Amino acid sequence: MQGSFGSTGSAGYADGRKGQQAQPERIATCRLQLHAGFTLDDAAAIVPYLARLGVSHVYLSPILQAVRGSTHGYDVVDPSRVNEELGGEPARQRLCAALDAAGMGLVLDIVPNHMAVAGDQNPWWWDVLENGPSSRFAMYFDVDWESSEERWPNKVLLPVLGDHYGRVLEAGEIRLHYGAGLFDLAHYEHRFPLDPSSLNELLDRACRATGIELLGFLAESCARLPQPHLIAHHSVARRHRDQDVIRQLLDDTTRQDPAAAEAIAAEVERINADPDALDALIDKQNYRLAWWRTAGRDLGYRRFFDINDLAGLRQEKEEVFQAVHALPVRWVTEGSVHGLRVDHPDGLRDPGQYFNQLHRACPDTWIVAEKILEPGEQLPGDWPIAGTTGYDFLNRVQGLFADPAGEAPLTRLFEELTGEGADYPGLVYESKRQVLKDLLGSELNRLSSLFVDICERHRRHRDYTRHELYLALLEAAACFPVYRTYVTPREGGVTAADVGCVETAIQQAAERRPELDSELLQFLRNLLLLRIPGERETELALRFQQLTGPAMAKGVEDTALYRFHRLTALNEVGGDPGSFGLSVDEFHEASARARALHPEAMLATSTHDTKRSEDVRARLLLLSEMPEAWARSVRRWMRHNARHRSGGWPDPATEYLYYQTLVGAWPIDAERITAYMEKAAREAKQNTSWTHPQEDYEQALHDFVAGTLDDPGFRESLESFLQPLVGPGRTNSLAQTLIKLTAPGIPDIYQGSELWDLSLVDPDNRRPVDFDPRTRLLEELAHLSPAQINARGDEGLPKQWVVHQALALRRRHPEWFRPDAACTPLRASGERAGHAVAYLRGEGALVLVPRLILGLAGDWRGTRLAVPPGTWHNRLSGGTLQGGDYPVAEILDAFPVALLEREEATS
Repeated sequence: MQGSFGSTGSAGYADGRKGQQAQPERIATCRLQLHAGFTLDDAAAIVPYLARLGVSHVYLSPILQAVRGSTHGYDVVDPSRVNEELGGEPARQRLCAALDAAGMGLVLDIVPNHMAVAGDQNPWWWDVLENGPSSRFAMYFDVDWESSEERWPNKVLLPVLGDHYGRVLEAGEIRLHYGAGLFDLAHYEHRFPLDPSSLNELLDRACRATGIELLGFLAESCARLPQPHLIAHHSVARRHRDQDVIRQLLDDTTRQDPAAAEAIAAEVERINADPDALDALIDKQNYRLAWWRTAGRDLGYRRFFDINDLAGLRQEKEEVFQAVHALPVRWVTEGSVHGLRVDHPDGLRDPGQYFNQLHRACPDTWIVAEKILEPGEQLPGDWPIAGTTGYDFLNRVQGLFADPAGEAPLTRLFEELTGEGADYPGLVYESKRQVLKDLLGSELNRLSSLFVDICERHRRHRDYTRHELYLALLEAAACFPVYRTYVTPREGGVTAADVGCVETAIQQAAERRPELDSELLQFLRNLLLLRIPGERETELALRFQQLTGPAMAKGVEDTALYRFHRLTALNEVGGDPGSFGLSVDEFHEASARARALHPEAMLATSTHDTKRSEDVRARLLLLSEMPEAWARSVRRWMRHNARHRSGGWPDPATEYLYYQTLVGAWPIDAERITAYMEKAAREAKQNTSWTHPQEDYEQALHDFVAGTLDDPGFRESLESFLQPLVGPGRTNSLAQTLIKLTAPGIPDIYQGSELWDLSLVDPDNRRPVDFDPRTRLLEELAHLSPAQINARGDEGLPKQWVVHQALALRRRHPEWFRPDAACTPLRASGERAGHAVAYLRGEGALVLVPRLILGLAGDWRGTRLAVPPGTWHNRLSGGTLQGGDYPVAEILDAFPVALLEREEATS
């Protein structure tokens, strides 16, 4: 049964693994972003505060050794140790001790899909570059050695140079270094190893210059090392042993004999002074140094999206799985880790196989996946996990606060201001097509080469040109309706959902590109559904699945969502900004389906990857209720701010995004909003981009932001418009927060968002959080009345109060919120019933929140809610009710949202 993995046991604790201590009851997680400025010890220091707030589990960003200076931890270079910049293993143990003392648990974010391959920090990748296909770690990375260009066979392309290779080489920007028995190359911050088999000529010249026989012996030893692409598998270990002996002898010789050291230093300088000699040496390596732009077409390894420094891992190999997961599995086994969040499983070759392997290694462990579900999509039924990390919930709950009546007028405004159509599906298609060609060209080209090989084996298709096959793959990927399918060659490995997605993509590709041969598209369809046997044929289907995910992520999340500005609150990961809102009944129906499938999924409203924080979106959603007033203000601002444009820049679409951003995030300083607007413009890829930044445009954008923020007339108008929205925006925030804390699932609180948090996309939402004032405010809460809490709304006290009280209720009565606990919709009656969302959890907790509150205008017009029998205490307002029929206005009179606890719950 889906959703049963890692389910909780009796009140207070979940059943741990055999022989382990009992695990803390899953009440709520709090996500913390670790880096050198906020370490594991810093996390330990706030454990008492989080425990008092009501959190049961600290949920950490990745803690394994990452690139030096990493601000997020997803660029792991060594999974065998805890990140030293976070305090290392001693700090991890101190955090675990603090959590154990507080009765709390730990959830870790793990990164199975990729590793960072920067410089010499990743020992596995360094070995691959040094030894090529003969590296003991060659099979760890998703490198396609056979697809290398004929001009560089069996080499890894490294697109790290700032210009063409020859220009960089001749400018002296690549240098040979020697030290401690090791030779390597350096290009600014980049370092690259040398294959010892390429050093025979260098050592031979040093031998002839000094007459030192040992150098001659080492030169001969290097020459005898087998070529990496020819070595037999059983000889890999021997080659590595021989290399280690050569290095040790060379180090000993140069340390003990100054003449040897001087001869090698002279030879190094000679090579550095001679571009031809250095080029000849570089040509013998297992990699090809290249201009960074070549990655867009020729890269021979799978990346994380389009990030060249993150290379894909082959988790389908048992040895790789064991090496990457050794520490997390050990921590789970010993009982110091109680849950795992899996980053980007869609990048894996076979996510189903991976999750089953992880489940076997960590049985009874709460596992959630960062899986982005498109509207209507469900998790594969064979994944033994608790659910997703909550983007589906995020979009579901915020749909309650988008007014469908605002869709048409906001569409007209968007089209009027920008001169663009509101065809969101068409925009998604064009955006995906663009990133497939421009950013994911290497992946698409690798797949095209495989398609060519396949067609050569099938006489009906061998006459298609490479370009035709490229276009068929491009169109099918651009039209794919979800992130990916999950077909496998196992029995039953092609589901009805997989078939539906492939059929949809092929049909849309045929409709959009009628010039493509229909028989070719049908052949591709059959390949993708494993209807044509063959090793290469199956390989195409499996690789195609690893292409459509990045195409969706880069094409939608990082392109289309930065172009379609009709109502940017809806432009969220996994959402559909082309549609508006959910009714109360639709929300309850969707929630019931989610509860039936995954009752312990994570529930999120802000994450480290959301485009806007929950509070920014809560305020922006109000615009759907007041489209006419909003339109008047925007037109007025555009006329007024024309004086701040330069050469017609910024363009109207970017300017419209700017005004929505100000409304959502105000007050915001110039540095934050300027950085955001630059990032948004580059992500949109229309007037500037990350790969081709346009300095004139970006300068005009910076000047526009500075000019408008320094314009007293504009600021006065903006603040006048905003003033009546602040309170309703906060009510929206309290409503969605309370739903998150009480709905079926495990709520997650993103760091600092227990108070108002008006953050934008990363890195803005990863700014340091000051927990000292939060700690002081929490201490004060116990001595304040609801009226006093409301009066201090600017400090964020109402939100912290909701979080604290809801989590306290979950702790007192965990049985009301467990997977088997009911979630029963309660429907209000009366003219304004559609503005009330109410439900009962486990017969003992009643939730009531308002929605579309601008339209409500504080007038419930007699709308009533039937409170079930019993004595009910409102934990937010302090009032007490007996079961009966009550005006909604009365229940919400003292506090904007209501959380009622029954004194004696019935069974």
